[in-house]
Amino acid sequence: MRSTVFLCTIACVLSSRTARAKNPEQPETAPPVDENLTFIDHSGSQPFWFGAEINTIFQGKPGFSAKYNGPKSFSPNGETAVSGLMTVFTAYRPFKLTEIIFDMEMAMGGGLSDAVGIAGYTNLDVVRNPTLSHLPYVARLEVHQIIPLSSEWEVNDDRGPVSSMPMVPRHRLELRIGKLSTADLFDINPAGSDSHMQFMNWAVDNNGAYDYAADTRGYTYGMVIEYQGPRLEARFGEMLLPKVANGTDIQLDLSQAYSENMELEIKYLRRQKWRGTVRALAYVNSANMGVYKDAVNRYLAGITAKPDITDHPLQLRMKYGFGLNVVQELGGIARLFARGGWNDGHTETFAYTEIDDTFEIGADLLGTWFHRPFDRLGLAFVTNGISKDHQAYLKYGGQGFILGDGNLHYGRENIVETYYNIHIVRGVFAAGDVQIVQNPGYNQDRGPAWVFSLRGHLEF
Repeated sequence: MRSTVFLCTIACVLSSRTARAKNPEQPETAPPVDENLTFIDHSGSQPFWFGAEINTIFQGKPGFSAKYNGPKSFSPNGETAVSGLMTVFTAYRPFKLTEIIFDMEMAMGGGLSDAVGIAGYTNLDVVRNPTLSHLPYVARLEVHQIIPLSSEWEVNDDRGPVSSMPMVPRHRLELRIGKLSTADLFDINPAGSDSHMQFMNWAVDNNGAYDYAADTRGYTYGMVIEYQGPRLEARFGEMLLPKVANGTDIQLDLSQAYSENMELEIKYLRRQKWRGTVRALAYVNSANMGVYKDAVNRYLAGITAKPDITDHPLQLRMKYGFGLNVVQELGGIARLFARGGWNDGHTETFAYTEIDDTFEIGADLLGTWFHRPFDRLGLAFVTNGISKDHQAYLKYGGQGFILGDGNLHYGRENIVETYYNIHIVRGVFAAGDVQIVQNPGYNQDRGPAWVFSLRGHLEF
């Protein structure tokens, strides 16, 4: 609550400062949008935004060797799965600098092995609870307010469903409040954040060690304040956490659970086609979380039949972590990117996936050289790990909401992913993807697992 009061105070001070600054009329021009990439022309400056995406991913894998299986194991048998995700994006600007965002979504199908058994799971579109309804649901409902801090305006390079304003002040404060996605605003990497057009693995598209606030579907309620400028950006978010790990219900009582997220973004190189950006992230989650070491000790003392991270009295525990990601353009035809992440690893994974430390490196290449300017080829490597306490918990038969083989011969989970995304016509895309997972679920007694994917994507 103190953070909320602090943010409101900052907003009031900056608003009064802005009122004294020059505030010209917003130009009636919009950023250039290639009409060949969507079915709907988004280049106008009208106050309405409407768009949609339909994404479907078919995945299959052959069988692999496994010395044993548990309730949360990635199945060693050959299998296939199909997932579908449809999102309708709408936004309305009742005032020049105020935007109301309302998005509906529908998730269908499922993932290989019900989306368990691999910490860096192979399909980011898959919901981690297969019992959830396939009916449409509200994904985002937020108010987005811009407060100018300068009289200079520029084209909104990030124009889209998250920010539909065609022009924005060069220096500005942005406020958001409502139902939103933490991953829309934090830990963004232009080369590895979009499972609909880029990589599919959720430890490649996101920092796996970032246990960011979200319900099972990936959304939460919160407030975010950002400063955005040409060389520097800074953001702070106060978010709500689920009542239980990987839960569908958000805890609305801030005395019981909350998440604080901070990120600094430095655009260290701004030369056209050679731009470079680094983002430094920190977060603190407080919730009714279990402790891996305590769960193991209760098991060893004979109190529980096996380690159970949920078997504890009501307790407000803190989990914290850090992240760093960088992207560097190479002449406008390729990009290099990397991510690193770490969290304390003592308290249970609560919202994202069972990764306590991670490092990834990758690159993508436009198809310009072979006369396919809207095609893209990508390659990434990610290595994930967990803490000693987390290892012991799984080895003695404990289960998280992602992992639980019943035993553990620990080894880092290493993943290689490559994809080729083809632009067919207007808003129609297709992609092929291959992933190799060594030590799925950190278990040297299992794998490697090969996963082959085909993706179809429609962009409106």
